[in-house]
Amino acid sequence: MSVTKTIQQEPVEYQERALDAVCVNESHLTHPWWYNFKYLAVGLVFGVVFVKAEIISWYRIQEMFRLESFHMYGIIGSAIVVGAISIFIIKRFNIKTIYGEEVEFHPKTFNKGQVIGGLLFGLGWAMTGACPGPLFAQIGTGATVIIASLLSALAGTWLYGYFRDKLPH
Repeated sequence: MSVTKTIQQEPVEYQERALDAVCVNESHLTHPWWYNFKYLAVGLVFGVVFVKAEIISWYRIQEMFRLESFHMYGIIGSAIVVGAISIFIIKRFNIKTIYGEEVEFHPKTFNKGQVIGGLLFGLGWAMTGACPGPLFAQIGTGATVIIASLLSALAGTWLYGYFRDKLPH
C-alpha cells in the first residue's frame, strides 16, 4: 500500500478535513516515543529565538498594533517571504519529507469565515499581547499570567471544534 494517495482514494472524513487545511500530510509511519524529542529541541530553539528577537514582548506587540514600530511587521514579513520561497522550492524540486514521503498542497477557496476568524484572532492578540506560537515562550520567561491566554486559546479551539459544522465555512 502506497503511503502517498490521491485525495479521491481517501475516506470521506479525510476529504472533509482536507477542505479546511492548508496542507494535509498524514504520515502512516510509526516511530518510538523518543523520536518526538526532535520537536522539543526545535521548540526550544524557536523559544530562544522568540525571546531574543523580542517577538514575545507585550510592548513590541502593542507597538505593532498602534503602528508605532516596524519591528514586528519586519519579522512577520520576513516569515512570509521565507515561507513563500520554501513552498516554491518544495513544489519546484518535488522535495520529499525526511522519511521520503511526498508533500502535497491542495488548493483552497476564500470564504467569509476566514475574515471573521482573522478579526477575532487579531483582537485577541491585541488584547492579550500573545498569539499561539509564543505563548509557551512567554510562560517560560516567567509571564505566568499568560496561562490564562493559553487556557482561553485551548477553550476557543475546543469550542470551534464543537460548533464547526454550524459555523460559516
